[in-house]
Amino acid sequence: MIVTKEFTFDSAHKLDWHKGKCKNLHGHTYKLQVSVKGNLSERGIVIDFEIIDKIVKEKVIDLLDHRLLNEIIPNPTAENISIWIWDKLKDNLKGLCEIKLWETQKSSVTYSGE
Repeated sequence: MIVTKEFTFDSAHKLDWHKGKCKNLHGHTYKLQVSVKGNLSERGIVIDFEIIDKIVKEKVIDLLDHRLLNEIIPNPTAENISIWIWDKLKDNLKGLCEIKLWETQKSSVTYSGE
């Protein structure tokens, strides 16, 4: 079974190598889904949603929200941000199986650590 929790955060970035508008400083309201895979416990849950919430807020949201991503993540493309998030969560969230990050309503990256 896979359990998923959704988050949002607002951040700015710029992509110096980009030939279009993304070369300039701009912001996004990112949507992040964090998924954990596991078996049902005797209580009938895979993981308490509050545990996912606490870990993701502490390890990711509190560090990225209302920040300039270039100061935290080199070349902060959606792909590189996803890898950074995965690396922050993989040792802290047992059963982490996938993250999905939307940079816009129509553009997202899915990453499972590979």
